[in-house]
Amino acid sequence: MIRAKHFASGEAFEWTGQTQGVWVDVQDVSPDELGRLRAAFALNNFAVEDALEHGHWSRAEQYPEHAFITVRSFAHPTEEDELTERISIFGFSNAALTLSTSGTAALRVVWAMVGRENVNLPAEVTYELLDNTADTFFMLADTLEIRTDALEDRVFKNKRDNPVPDIFEVKHLLSQGRRLANDAREATATLGRYANETPSDLVRYRDAQDSFGRAGSRLDGLRDFLTSLLDLHLNLQNQRMNEVMRTLTAVSVIFLPLTFLAGVWGMNFRAMPELEWPLGYVMAWGSFLLIGGLLALYFKRRGWW
Repeated sequence: MIRAKHFASGEAFEWTGQTQGVWVDVQDVSPDELGRLRAAFALNNFAVEDALEHGHWSRAEQYPEHAFITVRSFAHPTEEDELTERISIFGFSNAALTLSTSGTAALRVVWAMVGRENVNLPAEVTYELLDNTADTFFMLADTLEIRTDALEDRVFKNKRDNPVPDIFEVKHLLSQGRRLANDAREATATLGRYANETPSDLVRYRDAQDSFGRAGSRLDGLRDFLTSLLDLHLNLQNQRMNEVMRTLTAVSVIFLPLTFLAGVWGMNFRAMPELEWPLGYVMAWGSFLLIGGLLALYFKRRGWW
């Protein structure tokens, strides 16, 4: 599908090969549509191959024919979905061409901005697309931060819950987001370094680069926090296990002297005066209760249970 807009008016029109003052957006490009684009624009073959390759990483290059950048981001950053999307931007002196599979969240926002809000030039379209793509990483960070707070509550409040699988799931999303944000930052830096643009345009590219960098740093911070949270959970588990072992040890120590006395009085020697005492049984139980009670009180005061 090919659609186009005039930079000056922001009006959409049916594209028939115009290459001046227009933004041409192509989604799910067909071979026939690609042939029409090649006939109208001077497209570098390497750039086209990168734009059409499925799952290609983010990169940028200044070709003799045009500037080129392709960036990847998350398709649904607010839903904790691993699905990614990619947009490729071809920047000409007075035209912009974008290729994508089914559009991106940033593309839908910027498409409505053309003709207003100072989006009237190819470099401005490129900057807005990159800046809004960086916003998707901040949206992902906001979503994962809420989930991280919930995991923290689970670690402290629910002793029987096991948050480890969820922690590793969030860490996986953070690692993927961090990698995509850093790749996009490097691609934007390359575009700003070699693009033949005005100083104001280069400032815009540096701003987009900084946005990707800050998004990556925020995702890094969340990942480090999850690592600390995982260590804390394991330490709490060890502490709880130590408390259980301490309680079991206290119970064993209480019964140890009782077991010893029961063993002594359970020996069937004839010359045992305790066996002939009328109150021997009562004395035995009194000894058990006294020794056990004193040990239990001692351990209670020491905080062993």
